Amino acid sequence: MDTAIVIGSFVVCLLLFTAVGAWSARHKVDTTEDYLLASRSVSPWLTALSAVSTNNSGYMFIGLIGFTWRQGLEAVWITFGWVLGDYLTWHWVHRRVRQRSERVGALSVPALLATDNSGRVGRGIAGVAGLLTVFFLGGYAAAQLKAGATSLEVLFGWPLWLGCIIGIVVVVIYCFAGGIRASIWTDAVQSGVMLVAMAMLLASAVHQVGGWDALVDGLRAIDPQLVEWVPRDLAFGLGLYAVGFVAAGAGTIGQPHILVRFMAIDSANSLPKARRIYVVWYTAFSAAAMAVGLYARVLLPDLTAGLEGTAAVTATESALPLMAIALLPSVAIGLMLAGIFSATLSTADSQILACSAAVTQDILPRLKGSYVASKVATLGVAGVALLIALTANAGVFSLVLVAWAALAASLGPVLLVRLSGAPLPQPLAVAMMALGVAVVFTWGADATLADAIYKALPGMLAPLALYGVVRAVAPGWVRATPA
Repeated sequence: MDTAIVIGSFVVCLLLFTAVGAWSARHKVDTTEDYLLASRSVSPWLTALSAVSTNNSGYMFIGLIGFTWRQGLEAVWITFGWVLGDYLTWHWVHRRVRQRSERVGALSVPALLATDNSGRVGRGIAGVAGLLTVFFLGGYAAAQLKAGATSLEVLFGWPLWLGCIIGIVVVVIYCFAGGIRASIWTDAVQSGVMLVAMAMLLASAVHQVGGWDALVDGLRAIDPQLVEWVPRDLAFGLGLYAVGFVAAGAGTIGQPHILVRFMAIDSANSLPKARRIYVVWYTAFSAAAMAVGLYARVLLPDLTAGLEGTAAVTATESALPLMAIALLPSVAIGLMLAGIFSATLSTADSQILACSAAVTQDILPRLKGSYVASKVATLGVAGVALLIALTANAGVFSLVLVAWAALAASLGPVLLVRLSGAPLPQPLAVAMMALGVAVVFTWGADATLADAIYKALPGMLAPLALYGVVRAVAPGWVRATPA
């Protein structure tokens, strides 16, 4: 590997992303709505590519590949469930998000949750949802920075802190330049780099190992359990295990950094076209990521030699950059590194902007009309995400799964009630969010339960059940109590 060539091709890609973000500033308007929602003018192509790039983050490049390296073919249930659940939300949720957000004038997801049918805003709902957004998305963004920094550490031996700082500096530059529009434009370019990088590595792995039969033979020789499709010792069977990951995919409804893309699209009528683009790209990329994880196990069978626990998990999350070093020429390694960074930055920038919106629109609503305050909030949230990335001990995969489940369980059920047009008293909405988070952490603390069903499923069902029970027992209170 020629380090100079690798760094050169990587830097060229980073400069391209930054330039695209800066170029978007030519179209900006210095208003809060433009900074946070691009004046609701984003095309379906850009919406789809941005959403899929944001969703396919360091989790996919680093976390999922590492998980597949450890678990083998059974990782298909995560991939299948996540894609299916996400697809289902497109058919009911996203159009209503676009329509309702414009009707009530919401510039953030917490504001969308807090505003009732008459336009009244429940400040308690907005404040709690805003705090949850900042807390969990801040941790989620930190996981992305950590994922990108991990690849730099593996390839160049650079310290983790340096990679995190490079990532946050690039994100802040183009967020400051054009807000959500810059994020969306750069996401579209990054999605292309991500797909090319993953396809290139997969093709090289197939050339090195062989096709499906050779791959399965290689996995079986390492450990016969790696070629088993069904996980062993599931407490509740395969059905609920798979449904848990479908719920994880549907957990998109609780992710502000993804939902905001649908709030920013130019029209609700553009969503079917965006959906078709998104689903094709997402399915292909998810399948490729899982395949790379399987080939990595055959090509790099000794990643965890002598390691246990968190150290072993962290080692498997370096599978992709190590494969790139082993299989690709130097220029292509730089492109692969840019692909990993693309994935991490495309998610981190979206999450930081979503947190900024939560701060100025929901936690401190007196600042909601201030364009300058939105930019200051972006800088502050970026600093918090960087701090978490530098101090957190958990791996990328675990950080993402916790944050995703907690947001899905706390914000998702409240959003479903809002979009249905049903009455939602403020105390009940806050109780639903609190219950969702409590169930996620309680379920996740039990290893048997956590391994059997992904915690997003019980976490989302519990608040919906609470709403159903309260509405059945006290329908008059539910209808009469303000939001």
